[in-house]
Amino acid sequence: MDTRTLVRIALIAALIAALGFVPPIYMPLAAGVPITAQSLGVMLAGLLLGARAGAAAVALFVFVVLLGAPLLAGGRGGLGLLAGPTAGFLIGYIAGAYVVGLLAERLKLPAFASALVASVVGGIGVVYLFGIPVLAAAAGIGLSKAVIGSAVFLPGDLLKAVGASVLVTTVLRNWSVAAQPRP
Repeated sequence: MDTRTLVRIALIAALIAALGFVPPIYMPLAAGVPITAQSLGVMLAGLLLGARAGAAAVALFVFVVLLGAPLLAGGRGGLGLLAGPTAGFLIGYIAGAYVVGLLAERLKLPAFASALVASVVGGIGVVYLFGIPVLAAAAGIGLSKAVIGSAVFLPGDLLKAVGASVLVTTVLRNWSVAAQPRP
């Protein structure tokens, strides 16, 4: 990886951390799993950096959190998170960013549609695939109850996927215009 890529990885990891300062919303049916803005950062990581660098940015963020930095929404951090109901979602963020980036790079759809499909499949589907079974086990509830409880997050996550797609397509369009030489 070149220096620019490393700087971008660090910046996106910092963005995900900054999104943790948005106050979380706790839903009564969600067994202690908060609604946060940080999953938006996971989608943006994959969309802006691609599969490998996006996953690296999220992995850097997760590593710093597990070292104890209170960067998760609500000021949480430390190895104890791996024993809680959000552990699967936290690890799923890394895989989710990778899948978002992979799909965004490979889908042959218009830019917004590619970004949206990638965000929904990777940023929601993959993260839930990791998170829900761990949530069920840590909270001592059945898998079906965890799936139903997690459904309360879908509308907000879909809004984040749309927001990430709009933001990225706008940014990339403007970057390409700004990068063109001036007459």
